Amino acid sequence: MEKISKYISYAEAIKSDTAIKNNISNTPNITELEAMKEVGSKVFDKVREHFGKPLYISSFFRSSALNKKVGGSISSQHCYGQAIDIDADTFNNGVTNAQIFNYIKDNLDYDQLIWEFGTSSNPDWVHVSYVSPEKNRRIQLKAVKSKGRTSYQRLN
Repeated sequence: MEKISKYISYAEAIKSDTAIKNNISNTPNITELEAMKEVGSKVFDKVREHFGKPLYISSFFRSSALNKKVGGSISSQHCYGQAIDIDADTFNNGVTNAQIFNYIKDNLDYDQLIWEFGTSSNPDWVHVSYVSPEKNRRIQLKAVKSKGRTSYQRLN
């Protein structure tokens, strides 16, 4: 398989330096792959087309073993192929993570949209998940670290 969606290659969707370094399989099953295609076409591709600039995917699919290794939440939607982390700042091409967050919030359907750390003006990256039009909850959160622990503040 070459593509998950118009702008996401299969290799990019499952890429993980941690998985490679630790010899962890990061191959989605058919159900996870179908979910990844939905996130790609319903969210990432639309953001990419709106801004017309390359966007970096810092994390997409994570097998449960990989998720455990990186310290992800045990209920992470990344493990089901339903979540993607986008980081526009990586390419320094005039698009900010705040712009991506606000575009998704105001224009697209999603399950969870998370302003991941950063400052009050720009997150370090944007986490967005997509389940289905019937099940998307449109929850907006902000991830903050305090005393070494991450907590999530509801924004809506």
